[in-house]
Amino acid sequence: MTNTSSASHKRPVSPVERLFTRSPFSLVTLVARIKGTVTEGMLRGALQEVRRRHVNLRFRLTDDENGNPHFTTDGAGEIPVHSVPWESEDQWVGLLDETSKTPFAFGDRPPIRLFLLQAATHSDLMIVCHHIICDGLSLAYLARDLVAHLGDPDLETEITPDPVPMDLDSIPADARLNPIARAILRRMNRKWQPEKVVFDQQDYEDLTAAYWSNFHHATLPIEFSEAQTNALVTRCRGEGVTVNTALVAAFVTAQMESNGGRLPHPRIGVATSLRDRLRVPVGEAMGFYASSIALKARWRQRESFWANARRLQGRIRPLIQGNGPFKDLLSWCHMDPTILEAASFKKLGGLVPPEAVGHGKLTSFAQRDDVVKRILRLGGMDSVDRTFMGTWVTNLARLDFPRRYGPLELDRLILQPGAAYPLSQVELVIGAVTCAGKLSLVMEFADDGQRMATMRGVRDRAVERLLGTLP
Repeated sequence: MTNTSSASHKRPVSPVERLFTRSPFSLVTLVARIKGTVTEGMLRGALQEVRRRHVNLRFRLTDDENGNPHFTTDGAGEIPVHSVPWESEDQWVGLLDETSKTPFAFGDRPPIRLFLLQAATHSDLMIVCHHIICDGLSLAYLARDLVAHLGDPDLETEITPDPVPMDLDSIPADARLNPIARAILRRMNRKWQPEKVVFDQQDYEDLTAAYWSNFHHATLPIEFSEAQTNALVTRCRGEGVTVNTALVAAFVTAQMESNGGRLPHPRIGVATSLRDRLRVPVGEAMGFYASSIALKARWRQRESFWANARRLQGRIRPLIQGNGPFKDLLSWCHMDPTILEAASFKKLGGLVPPEAVGHGKLTSFAQRDDVVKRILRLGGMDSVDRTFMGTWVTNLARLDFPRRYGPLELDRLILQPGAAYPLSQVELVIGAVTCAGKLSLVMEFADDGQRMATMRGVRDRAVERLLGTLP
């Protein structure tokens, strides 16, 4: 494993990473709010240094003769950097909405874009990255590294080892699928072979246009002050729950209350990092090292919010600490990865309009009853018009990053976590991160033009409960 920044590097995209191949909606976004003067030239210089540090920032995608994707540093172009005048604290939301509709040129350059929302005394640095090369923590570490080089242009760059992907060689030996599950997956793989379809950049561009023409991702940021964050942490300690559990419980309760006492969907998803649980811990490497556990909400309305939160924590903790987060990853590792890549095209191909280049291919595939269709149907995920998850929470927790970087101050981080599934299939996605002593939350949901008022009510009730103004 090399740790030099100049060496040519190429490797296959892992089965887990291939879940995101050419997905039009799997975008992870992180905003770093910076106090002090930052220019586009400074940012380009800092980016040059962190590209030396992280090989994923030098990757483009190329397909072999069988259509299997590989990462390669050879011929990878520059990462786009855009600078616009800063106008407001929520300006990044509109900018993200615009750039999400623009497909990445996977074969030309790394699938990541940087935006500098620049004012004289402060700036917002927005990083938009495809999930195939990152998770939320990746972008948090990347933002910190960028701010460090912005604050000290002479800072020596520490080159990280090339990251090891999550696969059967890196997942712990005690996390394994049982023989029956492996046999089922082998049978699915055999059935898929004569009907296999692979997709290319043109198919991705057609699907991206169709997706964003039919769905709108609405974003509601929530910013806690340092005093409010400290008060929440103190209250959680006193109640015997983690901040993560309190966040899950607050938004589940608020959704239930906004829906007449019943949840729109009872299933809860809680993301977790696996960076320190692999055979060789990956530390701060850039890549996808996350998973999630799922459970059904069980709420006792006669009991207090905190009593329900404690009960929820008692159910979440053993699921996360056990091998539950590896279950889906193991299935993906044993599955023909082209099945994973085909899932988005199966769900969304029917939306591609007749004038699109790939209309015939994509619509016929979406309509075909095959292995991919049956797998999605079993999981209740075959229709983009039906949700399979109620509340999904990704919390990067408290990041103990320095606040000062030379003349600059890192004021706050904001996370919009993205997903492996169309947003219309999840009622509400929550991104959370605490940095510089301040908790930042983002609510993301598919808005059909009628949900915004309801979701603002969910936001207000969840925040009031977290701040202690509701029982």
